[in-house]
Amino acid sequence: MVALRAKYIVVAAAVAAFGACLASSFHFDDYAILSDPVLTSPSGWWQVWQPLQTRPLTYFTFWLNYQLGGANPAGYHLVNLLLHLGAVLMLMRVLRRRLPDSAVLVAAALFALHPIQAEAALYIFARATLLATLLCLVSFDAWLLEKRWLAAGWFALALASKEECVAFPLVLLLMHVMERRNVRERWPIAGMLALSLASGLRVFAALRAHPDAPAGAQAGVSVLDYLSAQGPVILRYLRLLVIPAGFTVDPDIAIPSAAVALAAWVVLAAAIIALAFRLRGSPYAFWILAGFILLAPSSSIFPAQDLAADRRMYLPVVAFSAALGLLAARLDRRVVAGFAAILALLSFERSMVWMSEESLWEEAVRRAPAKIRPKIQLARAVAPPRAIELLNEAKRLAPENANVATELGRALLAAGRPAEALGEFGRALALEPASARAINNRGVALMALGQNDAARQDFERALRVDPCQPDARANLHQMGVTPPLGPGCRDVVAGAQ
Repeated sequence: MVALRAKYIVVAAAVAAFGACLASSFHFDDYAILSDPVLTSPSGWWQVWQPLQTRPLTYFTFWLNYQLGGANPAGYHLVNLLLHLGAVLMLMRVLRRRLPDSAVLVAAALFALHPIQAEAALYIFARATLLATLLCLVSFDAWLLEKRWLAAGWFALALASKEECVAFPLVLLLMHVMERRNVRERWPIAGMLALSLASGLRVFAALRAHPDAPAGAQAGVSVLDYLSAQGPVILRYLRLLVIPAGFTVDPDIAIPSAAVALAAWVVLAAAIIALAFRLRGSPYAFWILAGFILLAPSSSIFPAQDLAADRRMYLPVVAFSAALGLLAARLDRRVVAGFAAILALLSFERSMVWMSEESLWEEAVRRAPAKIRPKIQLARAVAPPRAIELLNEAKRLAPENANVATELGRALLAAGRPAEALGEFGRALALEPASARAINNRGVALMALGQNDAARQDFERALRVDPCQPDARANLHQMGVTPPLGPGCRDVVAGAQ
């Protein structure tokens, strides 16, 4: 049995690696929590369970966080840190039934301390990944205790946290086939696969109801292009797992050429086939195949706006760390402790990068100088002169990008240069003539120039394009005008105001 002392040394090391997050800020999509009327409403505890609400259990925890701590990021980070520590402890509990103690300690240290885990642990909005992983491990534990239908219940909660864990029952099926276990196991596995199918159908329905979601058909990338990119992306993940250097929140990943995509997938397919042939006689093969299975939902054919994101490896690292633990089990414990200390230091460095929006996106700009989004995000976190400099660089790289024009207009407005801001907002409108946001922004610049009649016309035009445009309504209210609410807009406007 894994020594109690060793177990808590691993947990303490994880706290040392990631505990600085308690002083960290919100990042990127985290701010959506504070502007979501469901999460900020006292009645949100039941609204998050509506049929088309994705990840309801995760959103319920966000609702609790907001009710208890409001907009203080420390409480949100504390919950994420505790979920990571819980996953570490549960992984050790599960693996001690499958691996030697020495391998369990190595696997737990890798899972707890590897910097590839940093994004999931430090990014509040990645809580869905942490929670789903923890619940999958609880389900796995119940399965190994032969409580099959209880395992299915825990898996249902994992799906309610994040749908990317849909492939978990296939890991149980792989274990069933490898060990030629009791045929009665097939019914609970079939039930879990049915839950996965239902969860997938629910996600598709939710995406149809939310056309602005950054996944599926509206992700801006085709199924074929996404699949082409994922071969090199998976190889990048595996490289980061073995050589933990080169991390960034927004890697510069492009759609590869057909030759590169094919070569990457051939390498992966060859590895998977070789592992499949060794499945019955090799625990390494089982765990590596399990890692690929757990990675498949996010890194195959279902398009997402981000071609790569390190947090997608959090659940697969459960399996990959078990395989690496078996490989390293015979190493001297002092060597293992040295590697663990290096991983903890690298993860602490990642925690420092994630301390603020400025440090996070400064690194992203440095690692991907030709990419637009890091420049936009950094511009939002720095003073107007630096923001204008960054956005002018982005403008030179992507002159037809309406988002760059919009952000540059905002930065110029904040710098007290409304005439120049009007030009950029006008450019954004020329690039997106049907955008209610662009029309409203031009009105803001006109109002700053004292052209109130023209500004009012733009705000009213924005509402004709999108009756639910909250900024246009707020600007009209500021001018003493109360426009009628469009159908279905009450909650949207209430949230904005």
